[in-house]
Amino acid sequence: MSRVPMGRTRIMSPERVQRTLRRLAYETIEHNRGAGSLELFGIQQSGVPLAHAVAEEINAAEGTDLQVHDLDVTPFRDDRPDLEPPTPPPHERTVTDRDVILVDDVVFTGRTARAALDAVLQYGRPQSIQLVVLIDRGHREYPIQPDCTGRRLQTKHEEEVVVETDGEFAVYVDD
Repeated sequence: MSRVPMGRTRIMSPERVQRTLRRLAYETIEHNRGAGSLELFGIQQSGVPLAHAVAEEINAAEGTDLQVHDLDVTPFRDDRPDLEPPTPPPHERTVTDRDVILVDDVVFTGRTARAALDAVLQYGRPQSIQLVVLIDRGHREYPIQPDCTGRRLQTKHEEEVVVETDGEFAVYVDD
């Protein structure tokens, strides 16, 4: 087991994160009655590798070949008014009439999820948009609620939840 730096507490081991991602994949399948209409978007940065892990679990369970689209929400954030929304990059498919699954590591204030809604709508009008997160730490500023949550974690506002996605997944809280 690797050493954890001072001021950092490990909340979820790599094994626990993997089990949780598997559960999130199955919840997503159940909620959507299969995977046939799904489009997965990983919210950059940490949501992308988690979305790939969820897609692998869905593909294994359903015999599908879901692809993950990277979603850069930076130009859509309300704390960056100086940035203009980019021209949407071409995708093989539109999201119109599809069930969009947004995957992220942590939901906190809801600002990133709100920006992700704006970003994904540039690709069409989906049937539904769902939010899947590994960690829900509360402290919302917007009325955003995940559809599937790996773990709810009570934190102080000033603490930081860190999801390691390089190599093995793990979750830490930094004081």
